[in-house]
Amino acid sequence: MKKSGGFLPKLKRGQVSERIIQGLLTLCGFLSIFVTVGIVVFLLTETVAFFQEVSLVEFFTETRWTPLFIPKHFGILPLFWGTFAVTLGASLLAIPVGLGSAIYLSEYAKEPVRKVIKPVLEVLAGIPTVVYGYFALTFVTPIIREIFPQANVFNALSASLAIGVMIIPLIVSLSEDAMIAVPQSLREAAYGLGANKFEVATQVVVPAARSGIAASFILAISRALGETMVVALAAGATPKFTLNPLESIQTMTAYIVQVSLGDTPFGTIEYKTIFAVATILFFITLIINLIGQLIVGRQIHEIT
Repeated sequence: MKKSGGFLPKLKRGQVSERIIQGLLTLCGFLSIFVTVGIVVFLLTETVAFFQEVSLVEFFTETRWTPLFIPKHFGILPLFWGTFAVTLGASLLAIPVGLGSAIYLSEYAKEPVRKVIKPVLEVLAGIPTVVYGYFALTFVTPIIREIFPQANVFNALSASLAIGVMIIPLIVSLSEDAMIAVPQSLREAAYGLGANKFEVATQVVVPAARSGIAASFILAISRALGETMVVALAAGATPKFTLNPLESIQTMTAYIVQVSLGDTPFGTIEYKTIFAVATILFFITLIINLIGQLIVGRQIHEIT
């Protein structure tokens, strides 16, 4: 009886502690939702005020973006194009290099080599983005100008290369995890049919892990899309349509930084452009992340 009596108070204390922890975790969950909703409401409020002065047609079809100069033009297409160009350039570098590195770590690298390479990739992932920006401006750009003398000091190619290097660790980490999750029996079956290591890696493992690999691509693209400091330092501040990666451009995030650090008066149309651009960027990033979540969910469903 004494043991039972001593056990019950401990059990009750454990239940109380568990309820307190559950309550705190629930509060954290609702707090994150509240913060997200607050950000969205704040953005939409200022964006609606912006579109009361600027028409939607002009905003989405005009090819000139000069809200800080006279005459003012509010066409977001140049900023959208600059963002797309930098993201595309970064993806063209990061996707093949990241996927190749993931295949090597998963199928070829020995355990001692993997233990060296993985921490190095984690270090790359932890470097502040402003460091990548200065790396692009002081190291990558001079090399580009040596090869292409006509290149501007601020150019899209330099920013694309720096962002591409920055998102490689994300692709490698997620893709390798997806490939390691492929059952070993599939590899053994392919070897039993006479396939070599390269055929097993490219024709068995990669297709089996395609959902996770695709998710890593989408998440990396989303990271490149929202990058700020690298493009602000290396890409320039010239919003224009151009197919030449050696010219200066401006992305949506770089424009937000430019206006936020300037002397734009509060409440003016120039000030409200920040929120209009941020809202467009928010929804683009949201769509890309939702696609990534759907692909990850599909992979989990296939594994189970």
